[in-house]
Amino acid sequence: MSFVRPEARAALWRWREAITGACALGFGLWWALTGAALTRWIGVVVALAALALLLAGVQRGRFRGQSDGMGVVRTDEGQVAYFGPLSGGIVAFTEITELAYDPSGKPAYWILSQRGQEDLYIPVDASGAEALFDVFTRLPGLKTEQVLRVMAHPPASKTVLWTRSSAPAIGHH
Repeated sequence: MSFVRPEARAALWRWREAITGACALGFGLWWALTGAALTRWIGVVVALAALALLLAGVQRGRFRGQSDGMGVVRTDEGQVAYFGPLSGGIVAFTEITELAYDPSGKPAYWILSQRGQEDLYIPVDASGAEALFDVFTRLPGLKTEQVLRVMAHPPASKTVLWTRSSAPAIGHH
């Protein structure tokens, strides 16, 4: 029997890194301010690391949404795979040439493009879609804040968020 409502549990799970970072930051600051003079620097280091975790956790929490939509996203061995009831596919991280957000569907979709392949449409609420955050942060030059802004304030139409400016020709790596 659980004493925590499912909505509260979901909220805690969504913001888990930020909560952990905030707790560690508090501990680090407490240690830095009240610890023995010779070990206060450890508290400062803990606080700085916790601040980085807190900031990253806030970004991840903002990215995560509902994950009870159609299909399943898996990331493994340098690939994104989406298995849905009507479509699916696999895209290699290193071969992604374009990332777009399309709010016209219900729900909205991420569109991953790869040269020579059909685009991969992934609902933002697909099970496991939160793993896309790590994939997107690997795209050189993509601004995470731009992705989060588009999710918070969806545009009226499809928006390209990132393009590989120097995508190699097929067969050249």
